[in-house]
Amino acid sequence: MENADVFLGLHDFLERMKQPSAADFVKSIKSFIVSFSNNAPDPERDSALVQGFFGQMETAFRAHPLWAGCKEEELESAGEGLEKYVMTKLFTRVFASLPDDVKADEQLSEKMSLIQHFVRPENLDIKPSFENETSWLLAQKELQKINMCKAPRDKLVCILNCCKVINHSLLNASIASNENPPGADEFLPVLIYVTMRANPPQLHSNLLYIQRYRRQSRLVGEAAYFFTNMLSAESFISNITPKSISMEEAEYEKNMELARALVSTGPSAEEVVAQGAGNIVKPESRHLFLKERNSSVRPRTAETRSRTMDAESSKDVVSSLDKVSSMLDIHNRGATLILKEDMANHVFREYPYLYSHVGDLTINDVEELLNSYKQLVFKYVCVCKGLGSGGGGGGASLLSISGDQGSVQNDVEPMKYFQEAETVVEQSNEHGKQNDSLIAESKRLEVEIDPTARKN
Repeated sequence: MENADVFLGLHDFLERMKQPSAADFVKSIKSFIVSFSNNAPDPERDSALVQGFFGQMETAFRAHPLWAGCKEEELESAGEGLEKYVMTKLFTRVFASLPDDVKADEQLSEKMSLIQHFVRPENLDIKPSFENETSWLLAQKELQKINMCKAPRDKLVCILNCCKVINHSLLNASIASNENPPGADEFLPVLIYVTMRANPPQLHSNLLYIQRYRRQSRLVGEAAYFFTNMLSAESFISNITPKSISMEEAEYEKNMELARALVSTGPSAEEVVAQGAGNIVKPESRHLFLKERNSSVRPRTAETRSRTMDAESSKDVVSSLDKVSSMLDIHNRGATLILKEDMANHVFREYPYLYSHVGDLTINDVEELLNSYKQLVFKYVCVCKGLGSGGGGGGASLLSISGDQGSVQNDVEPMKYFQEAETVVEQSNEHGKQNDSLIAESKRLEVEIDPTARKN
C-alpha cells in the first residue's frame, strides 16, 4: 500500500468513527488506550495485547454495517488506519521503554560512529562496479528519516525506501557491467555499509518497535524480506569483528583507537571538504591522515586549526585537496545533471522545509531547522577554508571561489538553475496543497473523535 493510500486509510477510518453507529468502536479504542497506558512496560506482553486488539477490531469491522459491501482493500485500509491511530497514541509509552533498549541504542550508535571512519566498501567485499556513492547517500537519507515517524508502518517504509534505492542501484550496475542480477550476497553488504554510514538514531529500538507493533499479517512479502535484511545488518554491525571485515586484529584496534580520538575532537575541515565533494578517502591515505592528526594529543582549538601545519602534514592535506574542484565547478556540474536528467522535482522533495511558508512551521520544527542550519554553516565554512576562501564573509563568497587553473569560465549561469529550480518547487507546492488540506481535515476529524488529541 502506497503512502497516500495509507494516509487516506487513516482519513477514512476517522471519518467512519464519527458515525453514530461507530460509538462502540470509539469506546473500545479509547478504553484500550487508557488501560494499556496504565500498565508498566512489558514489551512481550504489550506486543501480544496490541496484536490481539488489532485482530479483534479488524474482525469486528468486517461484521459491522459501516463496512458492509466494502472491498478487501477498504477493510485493509481500515486496519492500517486503526494501527496508525492507536500506535501514535501509545508511542511514548512503548518506544524504547526499557533501559536495556536505550543502552543498546547508544552502544550501536557509538560503534557505527567509529567504524564508519575506516570501514570501506572493499572491507565488506562490495565489488567496485557496484559502488555508487550518490545512490548510497540517497539511501542513507531515507533511513535517517525513521525517527520522524511514529506509526510502525511509516517507520517500515523508511527502511523499504532505503532498500529499494540500493536494490535499484545494484540492478542498474549489473546491467551496465553485463553481470548476473544481484542477489542477497550483493545486497546485504551494501545495506550494512549504508546503515553504518547513515547511523540512524535509535536503530535498535526502531527495529524492535516494528517487530512488536506492526500488524504481523502485513509484515510479509517484500516488506518482510527487506526488514529481515535490516535485522541482519544490525546484527552484523553490533557483532563486527576484525575477521568479518578482512582486517588484522592489531590494525582494527588501532583504527578504533584513532576513530575514538577523531570522534572526540570532531571532524576536521579537510575531511569535510573531501567527503562533501564526494571523494572517497582510501584506507591507506585515511590511515596516514589519522596518524598525522593524532601524532600529538592536545585539544583542538580554532587557533591551532588555523595555524600553518607542519610540512609533512600539509603535504597530505594538499594532496587531498588537489582532488577537489572549485565550488562553482561542483555547483554547475550538479545543476547540469539535475536539469539534464529531469530529476529536480525528486531531489528537492528530500528537503521538506524547502516547500514551507512561515505559517506552515510549528514550534516543534525549530530544533530540527536549527540543527540543519548549524550543519550547513559548519560544512560551508570548512569547505571554503579548505579551498582557500574566507568562508565567513557572506553567501556571495561561495560563488567567487576559483580553481587552481585561474578564473572559472561559466558554461552555465547559476541563476538560471536557481530560477528553474524555483519553478519546480512552485509546481510541487501546488501538488502539496491538496495533501495539506487532507492533513488539516484529518486532524480536525481526530479532534472530534478524541478531544484530547488537540493537546497532542
